[in-house]
Amino acid sequence: MNQPARALSPVPSPANARSAMERIATQLGRAVQGKSSQLQLVVTSLVAGGHVLLEDVPGVGKTTLAEALARACGLSFARVQFTADLMPADVLGAQVFHAQTATFQFRPGPLFRQLVLADELNRAPPRTQSALLEAMAQGQASLDGATHALPMPFTVVATQNPVDFSGTYPLPDSQLDRFMVRMSLGHPTPDVEAGLLVTRDGTSPLDAVETVSGPEELASLRAFAAALRLDASVADYVVRLATATRSHGDLERGASTRAVLALGAAARASALWDARDFVTPGDVRAVLVSCWAHRVLLRSAVQGVSARDEAAHLLEEIARKVPAPR
Repeated sequence: MNQPARALSPVPSPANARSAMERIATQLGRAVQGKSSQLQLVVTSLVAGGHVLLEDVPGVGKTTLAEALARACGLSFARVQFTADLMPADVLGAQVFHAQTATFQFRPGPLFRQLVLADELNRAPPRTQSALLEAMAQGQASLDGATHALPMPFTVVATQNPVDFSGTYPLPDSQLDRFMVRMSLGHPTPDVEAGLLVTRDGTSPLDAVETVSGPEELASLRAFAAALRLDASVADYVVRLATATRSHGDLERGASTRAVLALGAAARASALWDARDFVTPGDVRAVLVSCWAHRVLLRSAVQGVSARDEAAHLLEEIARKVPAPR
């Protein structure tokens, strides 16, 4: 049975902010086992106010993770299966004519939930993909000349398969840039996988997930994380990292200003795992690859997993070469 959400104080401390994040991560671990670092990254992005792109092969728990996140945080949830024939109205909603009043009324689509799972996002045509763009950027959706606010907090968790490209439409840079982090779950370890075989009794892993937070607490966490102190020396470090990507010989395009801001937001949320009210260079490095690997453009023609790995390698190389403040 789900437990009622416990709220943080109006002005939370780093300690109880960490406690709230750990509560959420613990519940996620009940549904997706053996992936503590990935679950921590998902919670970090959520607290930082970002969207998540889960890029992995089928059957490793991407959908389960998204549903568990919504349940643990007490958020309204919708899953949209993106296909080649999905239309923007299937996501946004539509104006419906009511004969009794002879008027049109807006019927919200699945996008009007606090957490939306965009499953296999790259299988939808660009026109439908773009329906998410305004929502992810501004927390609103426009239809027939009217603007509709989305419920807050609003988060998109999207999935795509990095191996099977048949019948897909690659996400444009403008869409990729809206995701705070891109990550992969990977297969569980042999011990975890064997344990799943022994303990799985036909019930859903989501049955073990309890609601331990709520929209109000999440809003409080986001406001607190956004206000964490980021010294000028750390800000300069982030900018120097970005500058290094822009001048790197193997990169056609380096990190944008939006990427710089996203890294700062993620680093602030990451600092809360150590119950700190300030950001260190270590916080920046902890989220650097996840924040920037999908935002830089390689000069090489590699695609899929190879491109992801090469981008990660280049960013790690840059992080080693750019001196951090002491």
